[in-house]
Amino acid sequence: MKVEILKTKKRLDVSVEGKLDANTSPELEEKLMPALDDIQTLIFDFSELLTISSAGLRVLLSAVKRMDELGGTMTVKNASEDVKKVFRLTGFLKVMNVV
Repeated sequence: MKVEILKTKKRLDVSVEGKLDANTSPELEEKLMPALDDIQTLIFDFSELLTISSAGLRVLLSAVKRMDELGGTMTVKNASEDVKKVFRLTGFLKVMNVV
């Protein structure tokens, strides 16, 4: 997995490439959570994300909760149909903005 994080003022853009699973989600969480302080807009670009597991979903749920605490927003963009299917089956489309 490859993670790129770009912070611009109160916006954080996170690109994830590869697989987001039990092996890689701790790395994303370690990079992401400290970077969320003072963020109002969090955008995940999943155009290069191949698969996501329950461990990856847990990181996203933590990010949603943190953004709610900060009064900010979180958006997932460019997710593949396979990743969107996981979101749909797990009910994550109800708690996340997926475009």
